[in-house]
Amino acid sequence: MRILIIGASGKAGAAIHHTLSERGYELIGVGRSSGDIHVDITDPAGLEELWQRVGSVDAVVSAAGDVPYRPLADLEPEDYLSAFHGKILSQINLVRTGLPHLNPRGSFTLISGILAREPIVTGAAAAMAGGAVESFVRAAALEIAPRRINVISPSVFTESLEDYGDFFPGFVPVDLSEVARAYVKSVEGAVTGQVLIP
Repeated sequence: MRILIIGASGKAGAAIHHTLSERGYELIGVGRSSGDIHVDITDPAGLEELWQRVGSVDAVVSAAGDVPYRPLADLEPEDYLSAFHGKILSQINLVRTGLPHLNPRGSFTLISGILAREPIVTGAAAAMAGGAVESFVRAAALEIAPRRINVISPSVFTESLEDYGDFFPGFVPVDLSEVARAYVKSVEGAVTGQVLIP
């Protein structure tokens, strides 16, 4: 299986890359400044260049998406637009432009996050973005069959608690190995239109 990994050098992306490589797949890592191909997926021209270089794939997995964290009173319209472009539209465009390059029974796996269902203070933009991605996946699944699409919605990573744990009081963290396993379920399984919670 030939798999494109967006955000392959981030914490989640690296764990996904490691797990999928152990399963013997051909992996193509994509990042803004690292990986096999350097592309900013928020740039439509970058996506066009990506598909020209990659050709056809059996699966596309995304572990990328930037959103601002700020108290609601301090969030400006530009912050919501940043979350929209960084996490929602970038992943939607990845699917939209990738459909002609995905093999007939291939799959997309996107990323949202726990804030779509359990928000935190300073997380309004992130909650908006995650919820939008999940709604898009449910709708897109109706139209792209037999190709599949799912979204992974993890909690705060255990490996990130030192940096972000204070923002997620009482939340149960998830190990990156469990997140990677959820991606395997999406890539190798038969489900579609699902929000997978590792």
